[in-house]
Amino acid sequence: MAKARHSLKDVARRAEVSAATVSRFLNGSLDLPETTRTRIERAVRDLDYHPNPHARRLSLGRSDTIALVIPDIANPFFARLAAAMESHAAQHGKMMTLQATMNRSDRELAALEIAATNLVDGLVFMTNHMPPPEVAQRINRFSRAVLVDEDVRGARMPRLLCDNEMGGFLAGDLLYRNGHRRIAYIGGRADLLSTGARLNGLSRGMMGIAPVRSYGDDHATASGRDLARRFLDERQDETAIFVGSDELTIGVLEVFRARDIRIPDEISIVSFDDVRSLHLMTPAITAVAQPVETIGRRAVEILLKGDWDDSAFGTTTELLPVTLTERGSVRFIGQ
Repeated sequence: MAKARHSLKDVARRAEVSAATVSRFLNGSLDLPETTRTRIERAVRDLDYHPNPHARRLSLGRSDTIALVIPDIANPFFARLAAAMESHAAQHGKMMTLQATMNRSDRELAALEIAATNLVDGLVFMTNHMPPPEVAQRINRFSRAVLVDEDVRGARMPRLLCDNEMGGFLAGDLLYRNGHRRIAYIGGRADLLSTGARLNGLSRGMMGIAPVRSYGDDHATASGRDLARRFLDERQDETAIFVGSDELTIGVLEVFRARDIRIPDEISIVSFDDVRSLHLMTPAITAVAQPVETIGRRAVEILLKGDWDDSAFGTTTELLPVTLTERGSVRFIGQ
């Protein structure tokens, strides 16, 4: 059987003092007579007592941890973001805790409750749906929190986003320069900040031409398959499609392959995210790339070094630039 670990109370009982006295003495915040110090030190040694570092940090009102709440750990975008945050947090002596919510409001609320109970030093919150007001209210209880990737209405915390509108513009501009005038969009749900921004940028890049059709659902491969089938069943003369995430793109490509739709001969495609191995596809898929590692690093920097004493800091929004990588999935069709 494993040896039982002695507690602070065991030490206090052996030294014939209170647990509070032992705690304050070990924390260096209490000066005691030599005889009392000797009894406590002997009790610590005899019981092989080792203070719980997590409990000690909590007693000081901090935990040296940052909570990361994300929708889906299996999604490469969120997995890479978590890895980037973990690496940068470690440089500042912080640990990361991770909760995956599957885009369920009840799990988001539970994750926020766990983070609050653990007295985390900061919160990074991400979602792929529009959560209810209770989520924003719970976020607002944290003294330091950053919203990343999507907005949460009612939350009074800094936002860290990629430049979604510029990403849409880059995709639209590329398609327009290659002669495409009738295009479709497959992306996230219509109530998401990113969806509206990408559609606005897409129309701007297309010189004011809006998509002939727009389809929205969860950023998931299964949704990509469903939306691709709808698009093909309703398709008329669209020559290109802009897809709002790599997860959706994978589903779209699966359906296109099953129906023998050739890219780019029959339809051109541009993806958004570029976290999947799109360069290994046949043909390689043109994509707007989010700066995932930079997003993770900046989220930690904002939490630890932001001007949290400034009341206006909670209303700031920082946009990080995106880039377009042209590959082989867009065909020139003339003007």
